[in-house]
Amino acid sequence: MATAPTLPIENRFLDLDLPLVLDGGQSLPGARIAYETCGTLNAAKDNAILICHALTGDQHVVSNHPKTGKPGWWIRMVGPGKPIDTNRFFIICANVIGSCMGSTGPASQGPDGLPWGMRFPVITIRDMVKGHIAVLDALGIDSLHALVGGSMGGMQALSLAANFPERTRAVLVLASTARHSAQNIAFHEVGRQAIMADPEWREGNYYAHGKGPEKGLAVARMAAHITYLSEAGLTEKFGRRLQNREEKTFGFDADFQIESYLRYQGLSFTDRFDANSYLYITRAMDYFDLAEEHGGLLANAFARSKARYCLVSFDTDWLYPTAESRNVVHALNAAGLPVSFVELSAPFGHDSFLLDVPALDRVVEGFIG
Repeated sequence: MATAPTLPIENRFLDLDLPLVLDGGQSLPGARIAYETCGTLNAAKDNAILICHALTGDQHVVSNHPKTGKPGWWIRMVGPGKPIDTNRFFIICANVIGSCMGSTGPASQGPDGLPWGMRFPVITIRDMVKGHIAVLDALGIDSLHALVGGSMGGMQALSLAANFPERTRAVLVLASTARHSAQNIAFHEVGRQAIMADPEWREGNYYAHGKGPEKGLAVARMAAHITYLSEAGLTEKFGRRLQNREEKTFGFDADFQIESYLRYQGLSFTDRFDANSYLYITRAMDYFDLAEEHGGLLANAFARSKARYCLVSFDTDWLYPTAESRNVVHALNAAGLPVSFVELSAPFGHDSFLLDVPALDRVVEGFIG
């Protein structure tokens, strides 16, 4: 069987000429957006797919991560002959404004030459989308073949479709929501408080000290990671099994496998993510309420859209449960737009959209067309 050809993968930067005007009333001067492309943009420039990443994701959707060396976060879905086929489509994935993988964020140099830190303006999901639109403009892409996003990426997809309706012909939203619930906000606040309670946070001015709030960020990651999993998945994978020992220590070491796993997840996260970025991005997610942006009625958000939509939820996702996707589907129905919806069964909880769920592959491939 012939091996599919390797297609060009490029990591690029876009420096905006004008300040990025933000929802909070401020503007961001000298903004840079880091993005990755894979595949070939055709002459008509109508075969582009924009993939929007999640909270702790980045633009490295297919390329190896420059800090961890791990493969791109969605190589099981994106590539030659895969459900999002790079032999046919030109793939774009941009690091969101406020993040820490090349796009302007709190760790970036401000106008005075010092890191922004907590002087960085508070941003919204729609502000992130404005950055994506700037990338599309720079590439000369008027309308996307499709727009794809999971979790926070799904929020970006919905926001772009609502606020820039002429820029995409299809929208695929995985395990996401049109607004953050009180429970979502509560979990994020626990994470933010863990970071800010770490003495090494230094009111956000830790960049010159060689060490940031690693302990606080690790705890924030541990708390968040629990929400990405399902109880059934945790029980099957870890149960109450002990970690490298025959009996309990009657101390506060990581006696259980689940404790050791969470500690590893927390510590490894601090090697690749900026704590202040975590504060800003979670705040943007908490502020997200698409209906509120459009007069309080979600259907109004899609009044100008002509795209077709597909929403996917997972039966074990308690972070953004199926009811959240159905809420969006009902709004799209009210707006008279073509929409398909499926709840898939998977044991992995919210993270199911990133993991091996063959039924999802079929949905994505069928919808992308």
